[in-house]
Amino acid sequence: MRLVRQAGLLERRPVFYIAHITANLLMLVAGWTAFMLLGDAWWQLFSAGYLAVAFTQSGFIGHDAGHRQIFRSRRANQLVGWVHGNLAIGLAFGWWVDKHHRHHAHPNQDGLDPDIGGENIVYTRSQAGARHGLGRVLARHQRALFFPMTLLLGLSLHVSGFKAMARRGYHNRVPEALLLALHMAAYLTVILLVLSPLKALVFIAVQQGLFGLYLGCSFAPNHKGMPILSRDDDSDFLRRQVLTARNVRGGRFIDLLLGGLNYQIEHHLFPSMPRPSLRRAQPVVHAFCLSHDVPYAETSLADSYRQALHHLHAVGRSDQHERSGAPGGTARVG
Repeated sequence: MRLVRQAGLLERRPVFYIAHITANLLMLVAGWTAFMLLGDAWWQLFSAGYLAVAFTQSGFIGHDAGHRQIFRSRRANQLVGWVHGNLAIGLAFGWWVDKHHRHHAHPNQDGLDPDIGGENIVYTRSQAGARHGLGRVLARHQRALFFPMTLLLGLSLHVSGFKAMARRGYHNRVPEALLLALHMAAYLTVILLVLSPLKALVFIAVQQGLFGLYLGCSFAPNHKGMPILSRDDDSDFLRRQVLTARNVRGGRFIDLLLGGLNYQIEHHLFPSMPRPSLRRAQPVVHAFCLSHDVPYAETSLADSYRQALHHLHAVGRSDQHERSGAPGGTARVG
């Protein structure tokens, strides 16, 4: 913390975010303008792909707002999150922030990290062993099914958000619900006004499917295939955050493609650090970890997918091939 503060890496970057939010807004406007101009044509599948990218980039801005990377004010970040989450892409911002903060508090910790709960994909041998029937068949083939399953991620996020807002005690239910309703009404109205019913159905399936695929491919490299901690793990903050995360090399293009999530280690150590500062923090954190004998995982994007899929395959079939030291069990890292 002392090193990154001295380097000014926790200072807000308003110029970057003003430019980035403006560019993202123009991207969305261009996408929907092209949609209107193309009319009732199958060429709209290209605009579906383009808007899937625009939706995901909006999600990255919402992610930064959820971590208060953009403004110091909680309220200002919340407004940015509502606009880019609820209004722009139909994602319940408050629900996602709560879920994501629990992940940051307990990354890859069995029973505590909501991202490895095992509802759809199994992450541990115990989760695989608890599956029966079709669930067990899906677990055994989850390596092959992973990318196809991400096509449903967008739909899953929409449904989970709506379900969360229906529960008692949800904060800011009224403004979030109004913005979500406005998004859904505008999204469906524009599509149904321009496209015939069949083309509209295909457009929504492609746009939402590719949105989910892009999101899934952005989050998959971060923790999948990294150590999973037992529920009672008491390792210190540094090791808990670093040993469960993986960075992805690749330069400025990967920074843009993954929304800065390729610096997952730095992001987990300093969640409120603005996205453009993560690149500068990387050599500082890397050197610090090496000086304290803390393993620092970094690889290419392709190899991160290979490692993640290998882990999913080993865990999914662990009920068939139980052996000592097989991947997917829980461990202590302290």
